[in-house]
Amino acid sequence: MSTDQPIETHGSENNCQVSTLEGNDFSKGALKRTPFSKFKKVHSHFKSPVQVAESVRVSPADEAAELEKKRDQLDLEITQLEAEGYKVDELEHHIDMLHEYNDIKDIGQSLLGRIAGLRGTTTRDLYSHFGLELDD
Repeated sequence: MSTDQPIETHGSENNCQVSTLEGNDFSKGALKRTPFSKFKKVHSHFKSPVQVAESVRVSPADEAAELEKKRDQLDLEITQLEAEGYKVDELEHHIDMLHEYNDIKDIGQSLLGRIAGLRGTTTRDLYSHFGLELDD
């Protein structure tokens, strides 16, 4: 900031200090859009969070061979699980039961949140009030 430009400081009703630069000296970087940050790379170039990797072209025959290999491996795992006594119908039943459990748990969490809001407390406090474990 230029030393020959005086800065006025104005207090507001909430005692927050605001600095303003007299004149229009924007050329020397007096005003920056990015605030001070403890992170080193605040002013680094933008990098998209979506990284597109260069894909290697694979021939359809190679891709089919790889998929067949994966299918054979999965068939082997299924055979091993069936040999251990697991059944596909039983697995589907357990999955359905887990979905039902998760739906009921979501409804319970929603109700606890509404009760906590009405009582002006947290859901964590309600867990102990109703005799629930935080791991429930």
